[in-house]
Amino acid sequence: MIGAGMGAMAAAARLAVAGHQVAVYERGRTHGGGVGRFERGGFAFDTGPGLLHLPAVYRDLFVKTGKETLEQCVELTQVDPASRHLFADGTDVPLPNASRAGVVRALDDAFGAGAGERWSDLVNRAREAWDATRRPLLEEPLRADWRALGRDPYPAPARRGISGWLRRDGGRPATLADVARRELRDPRAAALLESHALAHSLDPRTAPAGAAVLPYLEQTFGTWYARGGMRALADALYERCRARKVRFSFGAEVVGILEKDGRAAGVELADGSVAEADAVVAGVAPALLPALLGGAEPWRDGDVRPAGDPATGAGAGAGAGGGAAGRLTVFLALRGARPRDAAHRTVVHTPDREAELAAAFGEAGDGRGTREPCPRPTVTVLRPDDPTTRPDEDHEAVTLTATVAPHGPVDWIDGPAAEQDAERLVAAAEAAIPGLRDRLLWREVRTPADTAADTAAPGGAVPGPALAGADGRFLRPANLTRLPGLYLAGGWAHPGGGLAHAGMSGAMVAGLIVDGADWRGSQ
Repeated sequence: MIGAGMGAMAAAARLAVAGHQVAVYERGRTHGGGVGRFERGGFAFDTGPGLLHLPAVYRDLFVKTGKETLEQCVELTQVDPASRHLFADGTDVPLPNASRAGVVRALDDAFGAGAGERWSDLVNRAREAWDATRRPLLEEPLRADWRALGRDPYPAPARRGISGWLRRDGGRPATLADVARRELRDPRAAALLESHALAHSLDPRTAPAGAAVLPYLEQTFGTWYARGGMRALADALYERCRARKVRFSFGAEVVGILEKDGRAAGVELADGSVAEADAVVAGVAPALLPALLGGAEPWRDGDVRPAGDPATGAGAGAGAGGGAAGRLTVFLALRGARPRDAAHRTVVHTPDREAELAAAFGEAGDGRGTREPCPRPTVTVLRPDDPTTRPDEDHEAVTLTATVAPHGPVDWIDGPAAEQDAERLVAAAEAAIPGLRDRLLWREVRTPADTAADTAAPGGAVPGPALAGADGRFLRPANLTRLPGLYLAGGWAHPGGGLAHAGMSGAMVAGLIVDGADWRGSQ
């Protein structure tokens, strides 16, 4: 295994149970990849995802790799409300967790009668898209005929006809932004829908209409938090791997993938040593693989290629559609107890959508060119009610995040500029935490440059989930490669980014290795 991220560890645990001897080589000092932890002065913060969706992925993993269930290893709780949304006009919308009727009532109360029904109709269509693509996108390896997934599964409303609004001007397929504008009508409801795309590093102006499955998944399967943060999930998976005799080597950078008799035969490490193997699983960004293969590309003719370089916007085509944005994160150590009625997650929406999208994704959504910061980006405020995140009950740990351009279009190594952007997040967060500045003890800023240093992801970009539609531009490279014995796992491979998707990629890789290239997914 190259890398100890969540996808690679998910594959490692399953392979070890199947009787394979598994060795993991990680260039960093710890496991988890982007699911890290920052600690200072008794405060603790997740450096990656702060919430879990589709916990069934990890429940299945733990059931199939040991006696202890996921809940016996990690204390999971549902977050309720699932989220609170604050808009520039003062509208305040708390959305209940996994309650369709509750969401309808909340939207009617906030946006006016009919808003809830319009949202419910959209979610119903998203369910159709989910049912149509769940297996080929999430439960099976990417097919050789992946172009069939280039057609957007999101259905047009029957009352308007298939040839109507589902096509954009010029005959191009509709985007999520088109769906938001034409079906939800109210700009606040549209911002609510688009915020789900932003949270997954997707530009709603270019993401296919089928990206509506993202709020459907959250609303249907719920939003979950692990005591100790998502790092607790990474720790539990690491311990499961160790219990299954997976061997980890940290500070062990892989600089080459060995080939013998036309197949992957092991890895070469930076210290000059060689580790032979019958199979190699790469849990790193696929764009890094040619360098490990002496310049050879592992893609077959017609394969989905990796996303383009986020620093230049180059690399259009299949696979280049999503995940070219990064995350700006600010950790806040606050004096004073967390209010008992505080929402776990609050989304403070931008008053200037166009400026935000241009700053994160470029004017045309193509990632090109230098970008000016957005004065008031959409900011997600996480306030977990978790004693493990704070020194005592008289303090609170808060995490602020915003979707921003990766390192390249923006120089995130420029400390003063990064601090100015962090100040913008703090200013937005005051809407969710009155008196925030008076409570502030200290803050820590993490930029896409820090993400790149920790995970080797180009530009510190965060991979988005695989989506059908847009001619396949939002798909990820297949788990199988041109080189027999070389497999891809993790958020940059099929089926894309996010905790659940990374776990699914590990399951697919394990299935392919154990049962062979003809394995077609879970039954």
